[in-house]
Amino acid sequence: MNKPILKSDPVALGAADFFARSKAKLGFDVPAGLYDPNIIPASGDPGTDKMLEIVAREQPVRPAAVLIAVVDHPEPTILLTQRSAHLNDHAGQIAFPGGKIDATDSSPLDAALREAEEEVGLSRDFVEPIGYLDLYGTAFGFRILPTVARVRPGFSLTINQSEVDDAFEVPLSFLMNPVNHQVHSKEFRGMERFYYAMPFAERYIWGATAGMLRVLYERIYSS
Repeated sequence: MNKPILKSDPVALGAADFFARSKAKLGFDVPAGLYDPNIIPASGDPGTDKMLEIVAREQPVRPAAVLIAVVDHPEPTILLTQRSAHLNDHAGQIAFPGGKIDATDSSPLDAALREAEEEVGLSRDFVEPIGYLDLYGTAFGFRILPTVARVRPGFSLTINQSEVDDAFEVPLSFLMNPVNHQVHSKEFRGMERFYYAMPFAERYIWGATAGMLRVLYERIYSS
């Protein structure tokens, strides 16, 4: 099922404006819900919220962190990956660099930077963290805390083929245009829940990745 997004307007995008808005609206306070199963991340969709309540009762919370790497080109882009086809979870899907938070990580930020280095070889030297986005819950029990960061151009990537098949950039202007935010639905235990999709050329960006991009749009440009 596809339907248009209501009460959303295209935004005028530029790197300076995006980073200024992000710095003004984001910070590094870690939400308690990242680790507390009794706190359910709000999704704005009643079906998804109910699903997250059920998942929290049945599965242990799995804290995770991702890096929303905004590359500071004159026309800014976001760095995304395509997960390896042989993985047990989310094989072949489009994702942000990231993964579960290890006990050795000093913070969710540290986990996101570590995973970006491990997956695609993105050096921390090119990354300027700006702040955390809202906590995002998934049907697999993950509580994902995204870090928004400015990435200086000029980096080189080394793809870890055991985790990632490819890395690529998508224009920020495309991802932050609500015209490109499709809404699909599927059934979960008799309940209809909705999720976002943002197809770009041959790349099908959907699920949690598209959901977090929508949250980025709402947080930076709609709030």
